[in-house]
Amino acid sequence: MYIEAFTAHFGELSDNRQSAKVTYPLEDILFITLCGVVAGAEGWSEIRDYADGHIDWFQQHDYLREGVPVDDTIARTISRIDPEQFRACFINWMQAVHESTEGQLIAIDGKTLRSSYQRGDRQSTIHMVNAFACANKVVLGQVKTSKKSNEITAIPELIQLLDVQGALVSIDAMGCQTSIAEQIVEQGGDYLFTLKSNQGKLSKAVEDAFAETRRAPLGGLIFEQKRGRIEARTYHVLSAGDVSKAFPQWPELKTLGMSMSFRQQQGKAPELTYRYHISSASLSEKQLAEAVRSHWTVENSLHWVLDVGMGEDDYQIHQNHGAENWSMLRHLALNMLRAEPSKGSIPAKQKRAWMKASYLEAVLTAGFCSMAD
Repeated sequence: MYIEAFTAHFGELSDNRQSAKVTYPLEDILFITLCGVVAGAEGWSEIRDYADGHIDWFQQHDYLREGVPVDDTIARTISRIDPEQFRACFINWMQAVHESTEGQLIAIDGKTLRSSYQRGDRQSTIHMVNAFACANKVVLGQVKTSKKSNEITAIPELIQLLDVQGALVSIDAMGCQTSIAEQIVEQGGDYLFTLKSNQGKLSKAVEDAFAETRRAPLGGLIFEQKRGRIEARTYHVLSAGDVSKAFPQWPELKTLGMSMSFRQQQGKAPELTYRYHISSASLSEKQLAEAVRSHWTVENSLHWVLDVGMGEDDYQIHQNHGAENWSMLRHLALNMLRAEPSKGSIPAKQKRAWMKASYLEAVLTAGFCSMAD
């Protein structure tokens, strides 16, 4: 079933090669590349090595009838896939297999692919904006920012591709824009934004609204002690009320939030930080706390895993669309590895997939079939 599902979601990608010179079908090369990335392949030559080591299994599934392509062929083919088409296939796949729940938190955050720059031009480094379903820890979609742009222009493009109906979309201060808030509300979702100086007047108004709360004795503190430091947090909410009336350009503004964090680390001065938030959802203090904390899990559950577990920042791939397409393949692989229910870290699961085609089948089944059941 996973072969049929793979073909259904990715089989219509356009092949930009000259048909007279094509020996290996695009679907074959894409499938072996995906399988290699699932199994932890680091670069084009390891994709070839993985395919060569499992050639019998691939041919049993009617792939690689002409043998294994050389790594340069794999690199050229994957790097020439239209990333917009590939992204659309990815998002359609996720919408087919990911069961969203009312009020789910979708965190939108950016990540730089640090080794993706063209040689001699570090300004060409790629920056991806990702949408992450925090509860299920799956990537829902991604968009690359252009050289002359930043997250502010990429976020609306990404949201347009997503189904945010009934979801709470959290974005840090970079994306705190009225146009983005309007788009989320128009698509049936709610926004939760962190405020900073880019919205100076609104930020000051929200800060003033919590002046009395800051003077009151602290209560409801959540303590954490780990790695030589002590942290305490508390969260407060107010009805937007007068602030909403004073800033009518913010659609459906209902909740003002404040998060306070205190940190004491050995050898350093104590830190007390206040952060302010606005939301179109009617949030309780508990809901605000869960949403704010969940938003930042994207650092540990996505960015850290991509960097440390899958070595993303070490990949020096920059030919054509290679870096962007490899990033999407990595997200595909991560989603499927997490869907496979056996215990173990992502690197441990990748090692199993490298050694055993039967385990690779389990991952592919979980990614393309089980998630949809």
